[in-house]
Amino acid sequence: MYRRGGADLDVVGKLIEKDEAALRELMSRHGDELLRTAYLLLKDRQAAEEATMDAFVQAYRKIHQLKDPGKLRGWLLTIVANRCRMTIRTRSWRSLLPFAKMESMIEETEPGPEELLQAQWRNERLSEAVHKLDYPYREAIALYYYNELSVQEIAEQLRCNENTIKARLSRGRSKLRQLLEEKGDENESRT
Repeated sequence: MYRRGGADLDVVGKLIEKDEAALRELMSRHGDELLRTAYLLLKDRQAAEEATMDAFVQAYRKIHQLKDPGKLRGWLLTIVANRCRMTIRTRSWRSLLPFAKMESMIEETEPGPEELLQAQWRNERLSEAVHKLDYPYREAIALYYYNELSVQEIAEQLRCNENTIKARLSRGRSKLRQLLEEKGDENESRT
């Protein structure tokens, strides 16, 4: 996995000095990843964009609270996850709008039409299944698989025990498997 290391250290120093160009650079480097994470957690593109922007504003204002500049990426992911949690707490699940499919956010190479159709179908099924998970499982799955954080990093960011994260990942995978199998059975019975 690509680590930004030294470049992030420079940005953090500039952010502490309240350099707005550094904020733009931070947004350029981490914006897509934070937006994907927020979208996975919220299921709503507009809410994900708001959570991402709120996370950048909060990071800019509170950059002095970052104790280890080498952990900037994890710190930003924690902020966006917290913003998503707050968003979910403040609205009813019934008010969630249907979400756009996740594959539209993922850059694709140019596969053939058949490969594209199969990938789209798999992504739609997986996206729908991930969005049906309860928030703690969805959060663990998103941070582990989509953001490639380790169990230890997730536990640090969410301030909980590593075994709790392992349990959430295990239960989340089981629930995903079950949801995908149910969806497969539904499709077979329709044909």
